[in-house]
Amino acid sequence: MHKFLRAIGFSELTNRNEAKKLLTDIITQSTNRAYTNNSEDVIIAEFSSDFADNIGLAVCGEFDSEDKFIYEYYYPYMRGSSISTSEDVSVERHAIHESYAGVCDDIRVGVSLIFYLQNMITYVRFKNAGKLPVRGTTLTLSGLSVEGSILLPINKNDNDRRRINRVNMNRSNLIAAARQGDEDAIESLTLEDMDTYTTISKRIHSEDVFSLVDTFFMPYGVECDQYSILGEILEYRLVHNKISGEGVYQMLIDINDLKFDICINEKDLLGEPDVARRFKGIVWVQGFINFPEE
Repeated sequence: MHKFLRAIGFSELTNRNEAKKLLTDIITQSTNRAYTNNSEDVIIAEFSSDFADNIGLAVCGEFDSEDKFIYEYYYPYMRGSSISTSEDVSVERHAIHESYAGVCDDIRVGVSLIFYLQNMITYVRFKNAGKLPVRGTTLTLSGLSVEGSILLPINKNDNDRRRINRVNMNRSNLIAAARQGDEDAIESLTLEDMDTYTTISKRIHSEDVFSLVDTFFMPYGVECDQYSILGEILEYRLVHNKISGEGVYQMLIDINDLKFDICINEKDLLGEPDVARRFKGIVWVQGFINFPEE
């Protein structure tokens, strides 16, 4: 069973026969279908159905020589609502299945952001047509979580927010310059990190770490597309899975000006979400590449 099924409201789905029936229903009664040929001239397909706004299950596989669909794998998904970044994206195929991982270097995050590609059919279509790389794409990120909690916000006034925005913009400019080989920028970033480390080392003895750290985005575990995050809640709502009836929270999160949507089962969230509060949890990051011709 997929670990993140509970994130979209299927926490009670533990029987494989019930799961098989659900997947069969998706294949036969799907609301969205996509097809294309892969590099081996085999027709690959993805069938998906939504069980609440923006969340659902996708079943992927291929058609054999007799036009019979052969199921290979499935995954739960959440569709993001906003553009997260316009940085270039690299895509690589997973070894075991016709599925793909994307990599995006966004300077606001500070790490190479690796995500599970949602619209792999479109990507394969562009790849086989020889249209890659495509310029002018954007990326919509989303995340599924099975473990999270709500933290109170850090008290900030308008002057604090403006100062933080200036600092973040200056740091982004320095990182961009450092990538181009600017030695002065590299030195400035090194000194800045040393000052930050010294300041936190002194304050951590008398203050809670989450009053010092506003947001973060860090790799988690050994799976490259899972992250530990802390971000400010910009929007939230509670939806219900139309099959199981379970409640699922959907939240728009801001992490250092990087915005993306996450969903988590109501049972797995500790605390009450609200705008300006912060979400802390483990997420499986997914991404949808917005190609210009879509």
